[in-house]
Amino acid sequence: MNRRSKITIALLISAMSVTACTTNPETGEKRISKTAIGGIGGALGGYLLGDLIGGKRDRTEKILGAGIGAVAGAGVGYYMDQQEKKLREQTAGTGVEVVRDGDQLVLDMPSEVTFAFGSANLSPEFRATLDKVGAILVEYEKTYVDVMGHTDSVGSDAFNQTLSEQRAATVASYLTGRGVQSARLATKGYGESQPKASNTTEEGRAENRRVEIRLVPVTAS
Repeated sequence: MNRRSKITIALLISAMSVTACTTNPETGEKRISKTAIGGIGGALGGYLLGDLIGGKRDRTEKILGAGIGAVAGAGVGYYMDQQEKKLREQTAGTGVEVVRDGDQLVLDMPSEVTFAFGSANLSPEFRATLDKVGAILVEYEKTYVDVMGHTDSVGSDAFNQTLSEQRAATVASYLTGRGVQSARLATKGYGESQPKASNTTEEGRAENRRVEIRLVPVTAS
């Protein structure tokens, strides 16, 4: 994907960020609006909301080959509901945001609680939180785990791309060390190409420096 396409994607995301999430007034739970999902998916041709990192077929074969198994179709919603509940309980007050997207979950981990500026080394204070996340991922093993690194626009494109890849790899490696099977994991760095907020302010840049973990149920189909 060329730089012009990346910029177009970033602008589309920024334009829709205000309406993309809805919040349950009683629980505070954030969910991605179905209308927004349709709009983004149509505009980007499924670029952001499409296949798993590395392709679904190959990863499913590895997961099933590891003896993990899949979630039956009718039980997917309940399975993800229970996982979401535990993740919200264990990450409350840590700075980690849990967002529900249909039958998928996204954990948004901002850089101020995960990594020092310009570093791919996990902050010691964050390891306890990641331990809790890892324990839940081990318990709910029938999910793909996509780990995605993002940066702000400070620095060169090449530096930011490398840093985002290193941060995603660091989180994935840590989760593997906590018992999450490597067959479930995939990583990707997006550099500065997918901002959540404007890079013209420090607050916006802080939002853009993040690692996201996307959890997708493994199904037989």
